[in-house]
Amino acid sequence: MGTIAITGAASGIGAATAARLTNEGHRVIGVDLHKTDITADLSAPEGRQSAIDQILDGCGGTLDGFVPCAGLSGLPDRPGSLLVSLNYFGSVELIEGLRGALARSEASSVVGLCSNSTTTAPGLPMELVEALTNGDEEAARAIGDKTGSIMAYPATKMALARWIRKNSVSEDWIGQGINLNAIAPGKTETAMVAEGRADPILGKAMDLFPMPIGRDGRPEEIASMICYLLGPEARFIVGSVFFIDGGTDALLRPNDFPSVMPVPV
Repeated sequence: MGTIAITGAASGIGAATAARLTNEGHRVIGVDLHKTDITADLSAPEGRQSAIDQILDGCGGTLDGFVPCAGLSGLPDRPGSLLVSLNYFGSVELIEGLRGALARSEASSVVGLCSNSTTTAPGLPMELVEALTNGDEEAARAIGDKTGSIMAYPATKMALARWIRKNSVSEDWIGQGINLNAIAPGKTETAMVAEGRADPILGKAMDLFPMPIGRDGRPEEIASMICYLLGPEARFIVGSVFFIDGGTDALLRPNDFPSVMPVPV
Protein backbone atom coordinates (compact mmCIF):
# COMPACT_ATOMS: atom_id res chain seq x y z
CA MET A 1 0.00 0.00 0.00
CA GLY A 2 1.25 3.48 -0.77
CA THR A 3 0.68 7.20 -0.35
CA ILE A 4 -0.81 8.94 -3.35
CA ALA A 5 -1.62 12.64 -3.82
CA ILE A 6 -4.53 13.72 -6.00
CA THR A 7 -5.48 17.25 -7.01
CA GLY A 8 -9.08 17.99 -7.90
CA ALA A 9 -9.99 15.30 -5.36
CA ALA A 10 -13.28 16.84 -4.22
CA SER A 11 -15.35 15.82 -7.24
CA GLY A 12 -15.54 13.99 -10.54
CA ILE A 13 -12.67 11.79 -11.69
CA GLY A 14 -10.43 12.92 -8.84
CA ALA A 15 -13.00 11.96 -6.20
CA ALA A 16 -13.69 8.61 -7.87
CA THR A 17 -9.97 7.86 -8.01
CA ALA A 18 -9.48 8.84 -4.36
CA ALA A 19 -12.37 6.62 -3.28
CA ARG A 20 -11.07 3.60 -5.19
CA LEU A 21 -7.53 3.99 -3.91
CA THR A 22 -8.75 4.41 -0.34
CA ASN A 23 -10.88 1.28 -0.65
CA GLU A 24 -7.80 -0.59 -1.88
CA GLY A 25 -5.96 0.41 1.30
CA HIS A 26 -3.83 3.27 0.01
CA ARG A 27 -3.41 6.56 1.83
CA VAL A 28 -4.70 9.44 -0.27
CA ILE A 29 -3.73 13.09 0.18
CA GLY A 30 -6.44 15.14 -1.50
CA VAL A 31 -5.99 18.68 -2.81
CA ASP A 32 -8.80 20.97 -3.94
CA LEU A 33 -10.47 24.28 -3.19
CA HIS A 34 -12.59 22.66 -0.47
CA LYS A 35 -13.53 19.38 1.24
CA THR A 36 -10.06 17.83 1.01
CA ASP A 37 -6.95 17.42 3.16
CA ILE A 38 -5.22 20.38 1.52
CA THR A 39 -6.92 23.56 0.34
CA ALA A 40 -5.04 25.33 -2.44
CA ASP A 41 -5.72 27.36 -5.57
CA LEU A 42 -3.49 25.79 -8.21
CA SER A 43 -4.15 28.55 -10.73
CA ALA A 44 -1.78 30.79 -8.74
CA PRO A 45 1.96 30.22 -8.19
CA GLU A 46 1.66 30.68 -4.42
CA GLY A 47 -1.17 28.15 -4.31
CA ARG A 48 0.91 25.61 -6.22
CA GLN A 49 3.86 26.04 -3.87
CA SER A 50 1.58 25.78 -0.84
CA ALA A 51 0.16 22.52 -2.19
CA ILE A 52 3.62 21.12 -2.87
CA ASP A 53 4.83 22.02 0.62
CA GLN A 54 1.78 20.51 2.30
CA ILE A 55 1.91 17.32 0.24
CA LEU A 56 5.59 16.87 1.08
CA ASP A 57 4.84 17.45 4.74
CA GLY A 58 1.90 15.03 4.65
CA CYS A 59 3.79 12.22 2.92
CA GLY A 60 6.93 12.60 5.02
CA GLY A 61 9.06 13.22 1.95
CA THR A 62 8.21 9.98 0.14
CA LEU A 63 5.35 9.74 -2.36
CA ASP A 64 4.26 6.63 -4.27
CA GLY A 65 1.95 8.27 -6.78
CA PHE A 66 0.54 11.55 -8.00
CA VAL A 67 -2.56 12.29 -10.07
CA PRO A 68 -3.09 15.94 -11.11
CA CYS A 69 -6.85 15.96 -11.78
CA ALA A 70 -7.58 19.62 -11.03
CA GLY A 71 -8.78 21.51 -14.07
CA LEU A 72 -11.50 23.55 -15.73
CA SER A 73 -13.22 23.32 -19.10
CA GLY A 74 -13.70 26.15 -21.56
CA LEU A 75 -16.81 28.33 -21.40
CA PRO A 76 -17.73 31.37 -23.51
CA ASP A 77 -17.32 33.75 -20.56
CA ARG A 78 -14.32 32.06 -18.89
CA PRO A 79 -10.87 33.57 -19.54
CA GLY A 80 -8.44 31.34 -21.35
CA SER A 81 -5.66 32.49 -19.03
CA LEU A 82 -7.35 30.70 -16.11
CA LEU A 83 -7.15 27.38 -17.96
CA VAL A 84 -3.54 28.05 -18.89
CA SER A 85 -2.56 28.54 -15.26
CA LEU A 86 -4.69 25.77 -13.74
CA ASN A 87 -4.81 23.00 -16.34
CA TYR A 88 -1.21 23.17 -17.46
CA PHE A 89 0.97 24.94 -14.91
CA GLY A 90 -1.17 23.64 -12.03
CA SER A 91 -0.25 20.13 -13.20
CA VAL A 92 3.32 20.48 -14.45
CA GLU A 93 4.65 22.57 -11.55
CA LEU A 94 3.27 20.11 -9.02
CA ILE A 95 4.67 17.13 -10.89
CA GLU A 96 8.09 18.80 -10.95
CA GLY A 97 7.82 19.96 -7.35
CA LEU A 98 7.06 16.43 -6.13
CA ARG A 99 9.75 14.67 -8.19
CA GLY A 100 12.16 14.27 -5.27
CA ALA A 101 9.51 12.64 -3.09
CA LEU A 102 8.44 10.35 -5.95
CA ALA A 103 12.08 9.34 -6.54
CA ARG A 104 12.37 8.22 -2.90
CA SER A 105 9.68 5.62 -3.42
CA GLU A 106 10.74 2.17 -4.57
CA ALA A 107 8.36 2.42 -7.54
CA SER A 108 6.26 5.52 -8.16
CA SER A 109 3.93 6.72 -10.89
CA VAL A 110 2.35 9.91 -12.16
CA VAL A 111 -0.85 9.84 -14.23
CA GLY A 112 -1.72 13.11 -15.95
CA LEU A 113 -5.25 14.07 -16.96
CA CYS A 114 -5.37 15.01 -20.64
CA SER A 115 -8.38 14.83 -22.97
CA ASN A 116 -9.54 13.36 -26.26
CA SER A 117 -10.18 16.97 -27.33
CA THR A 118 -6.45 17.06 -28.13
CA THR A 119 -7.16 15.08 -31.28
CA THR A 120 -10.85 15.76 -31.95
CA ALA A 121 -11.05 19.57 -31.64
CA PRO A 122 -10.43 21.20 -35.05
CA GLY A 123 -8.30 24.33 -35.28
CA LEU A 124 -6.37 23.76 -32.08
CA PRO A 125 -4.18 26.86 -31.37
CA MET A 126 -0.64 25.53 -31.71
CA GLU A 127 0.81 28.95 -30.81
CA LEU A 128 -0.61 28.41 -27.33
CA VAL A 129 0.67 24.83 -27.13
CA GLU A 130 4.17 26.08 -27.97
CA ALA A 131 4.06 28.83 -25.33
CA LEU A 132 2.93 26.31 -22.73
CA THR A 133 5.58 23.72 -23.53
CA ASN A 134 8.19 26.50 -23.46
CA GLY A 135 7.15 27.17 -19.86
CA ASP A 136 6.28 30.82 -20.46
CA GLU A 137 3.21 31.30 -18.30
CA GLU A 138 2.90 35.06 -18.91
CA ALA A 139 3.00 34.67 -22.69
CA ALA A 140 0.70 31.65 -22.59
CA ARG A 141 -1.85 33.50 -20.46
CA ALA A 142 -1.92 36.36 -22.98
CA ILE A 143 -2.44 33.95 -25.88
CA GLY A 144 -5.04 32.05 -23.87
CA ASP A 145 -7.12 35.17 -23.34
CA LYS A 146 -6.84 36.04 -27.02
CA THR A 147 -7.79 32.52 -28.04
CA GLY A 148 -10.61 32.10 -25.53
CA SER A 149 -11.04 29.27 -23.07
CA ILE A 150 -13.04 26.95 -25.35
CA MET A 151 -9.99 26.41 -27.58
CA ALA A 152 -7.51 26.96 -24.76
CA TYR A 153 -8.85 23.79 -23.13
CA PRO A 154 -7.59 21.29 -25.74
CA ALA A 155 -4.37 23.30 -26.10
CA THR A 156 -3.58 22.97 -22.39
CA LYS A 157 -4.30 19.25 -22.53
CA MET A 158 -2.14 18.72 -25.63
CA ALA A 159 0.73 20.61 -24.03
CA LEU A 160 0.44 18.46 -20.90
CA ALA A 161 0.45 15.26 -22.97
CA ARG A 162 3.56 16.42 -24.82
CA TRP A 163 5.32 17.40 -21.58
CA ILE A 164 4.61 13.97 -20.12
CA ARG A 165 5.77 12.08 -23.20
CA LYS A 166 8.95 14.13 -23.58
CA ASN A 167 9.98 13.90 -19.94
CA SER A 168 8.86 10.33 -19.26
CA VAL A 169 11.88 8.78 -20.96
CA SER A 170 14.48 11.03 -19.31
CA GLU A 171 16.97 10.20 -16.61
CA ASP A 172 15.15 12.53 -14.21
CA TRP A 173 11.97 10.45 -14.44
CA ILE A 174 12.09 6.82 -15.59
CA GLY A 175 15.79 6.91 -14.78
CA GLN A 176 14.75 7.51 -11.15
CA GLY A 177 12.04 4.85 -11.23
CA ILE A 178 9.15 7.26 -11.82
CA ASN A 179 6.65 6.24 -14.48
CA LEU A 180 4.98 9.16 -16.28
CA ASN A 181 1.83 8.41 -18.28
CA ALA A 182 -1.46 10.11 -19.10
CA ILE A 183 -5.06 9.34 -19.87
CA ALA A 184 -7.27 11.16 -22.36
CA PRO A 185 -10.90 10.82 -21.26
CA GLY A 186 -13.82 11.65 -23.48
CA LYS A 187 -17.08 13.24 -22.34
CA THR A 188 -17.63 11.98 -18.80
CA GLU A 189 -20.43 12.53 -16.29
CA THR A 190 -18.73 15.11 -14.07
CA ALA A 191 -19.55 18.57 -12.73
CA MET A 192 -17.25 20.00 -15.40
CA VAL A 193 -19.31 18.47 -18.22
CA ALA A 194 -22.56 19.44 -16.50
CA GLU A 195 -21.31 23.02 -16.39
CA GLY A 196 -20.70 22.98 -20.13
CA ARG A 197 -24.07 21.42 -20.86
CA ALA A 198 -25.79 24.19 -18.89
CA ASP A 199 -24.40 26.81 -21.29
CA PRO A 200 -27.03 27.54 -23.97
CA ILE A 201 -24.46 27.63 -26.78
CA LEU A 202 -21.82 25.13 -25.73
CA GLY A 203 -24.35 22.64 -24.42
CA LYS A 204 -25.88 22.06 -27.85
CA ALA A 205 -22.46 21.46 -29.39
CA MET A 206 -21.51 19.00 -26.65
CA ASP A 207 -24.63 16.93 -27.25
CA LEU A 208 -23.71 16.64 -30.95
CA PHE A 209 -20.27 15.21 -30.11
CA PRO A 210 -20.20 11.63 -31.49
CA MET A 211 -20.07 8.84 -28.89
CA PRO A 212 -20.03 5.42 -30.58
CA ILE A 213 -20.67 3.68 -27.28
CA GLY A 214 -23.94 5.61 -26.99
CA ARG A 215 -23.40 7.28 -23.63
CA ASP A 216 -21.05 9.45 -21.60
CA GLY A 217 -18.34 7.90 -19.50
CA ARG A 218 -18.58 7.46 -15.75
CA PRO A 219 -15.91 8.80 -13.37
CA GLU A 220 -15.44 5.32 -11.91
CA GLU A 221 -14.53 3.97 -15.35
CA ILE A 222 -11.82 6.57 -15.77
CA ALA A 223 -10.59 5.98 -12.22
CA SER A 224 -10.11 2.28 -12.92
CA MET A 225 -7.52 3.05 -15.61
CA ILE A 226 -5.77 5.62 -13.43
CA CYS A 227 -5.47 3.11 -10.60
CA TYR A 228 -4.10 0.48 -12.96
CA LEU A 229 -1.41 2.87 -14.21
CA LEU A 230 -0.47 3.65 -10.61
CA GLY A 231 -0.11 -0.03 -9.78
CA PRO A 232 2.68 -2.61 -9.97
CA GLU A 233 1.38 -4.30 -13.13
CA ALA A 234 1.91 -1.12 -15.17
CA ARG A 235 5.62 -0.66 -14.55
CA PHE A 236 6.53 -1.34 -18.20
CA ILE A 237 4.24 1.46 -19.41
CA VAL A 238 6.24 4.65 -19.94
CA GLY A 239 5.17 7.82 -21.76
CA SER A 240 1.84 6.53 -23.04
CA VAL A 241 -1.43 8.43 -23.44
CA PHE A 242 -4.50 6.22 -23.13
CA PHE A 243 -7.76 7.31 -24.78
CA ILE A 244 -10.82 6.37 -22.71
CA ASP A 245 -13.58 7.99 -24.71
CA GLY A 246 -16.18 5.49 -25.83
CA GLY A 247 -14.70 5.34 -29.33
CA THR A 248 -14.83 9.03 -30.31
CA ASP A 249 -11.17 9.35 -31.25
CA ALA A 250 -11.25 6.09 -33.22
CA LEU A 251 -14.37 7.19 -35.07
CA LEU A 252 -13.05 10.61 -36.08
CA ARG A 253 -9.50 9.60 -37.04
CA PRO A 254 -9.31 5.85 -37.61
CA ASN A 255 -6.20 5.99 -39.80
CA ASP A 256 -4.18 8.60 -37.90
CA PHE A 257 -2.70 6.07 -35.49
CA PRO A 258 -0.27 4.46 -35.58
CA SER A 259 1.57 7.03 -37.64
CA VAL A 260 4.58 5.99 -39.68
CA MET A 261 8.00 7.12 -38.50
CA PRO A 262 9.71 8.99 -41.36
CA VAL A 263 12.98 7.67 -42.75
CA PRO A 264 15.91 9.74 -41.41
CA VAL A 265 17.61 11.86 -44.07
